[in-house]
Amino acid sequence: MSEDRELRKGSAETVILALLEERDRHGYEIAKLIDQRSDGALKFHVASLYPTLYRLERRGLIQGRWVERSNTRRRRFYRLTAQGQKTLEAQRRSWKAFFAALNRVARISHA
Repeated sequence: MSEDRELRKGSAETVILALLEERDRHGYEIAKLIDQRSDGALKFHVASLYPTLYRLERRGLIQGRWVERSNTRRRRFYRLTAQGQKTLEAQRRSWKAFFAALNRVARISHA
């Protein structure tokens, strides 16, 4: 797997966990929020988003449940687990250290 794909996979997991930290969400809402909050720079299509959600669920980082409401189709809502919260905190520390190191080497500053 290329480094770019690995970086995207890791960032996708972090972004999903962070959105679920705010509240329970379904897959379509997660995809829309990623697109909106990144001003279109990050997009996750169903083909890549749902396998990531399933992988996070298998690892015990999120938990899914089916919800049926009248006049809408059944949706699977995901919530962050305690293990997911710990993982998110570790990923945030790792990303912060990575960007600090990158900035020291390449003198990249963020807005």
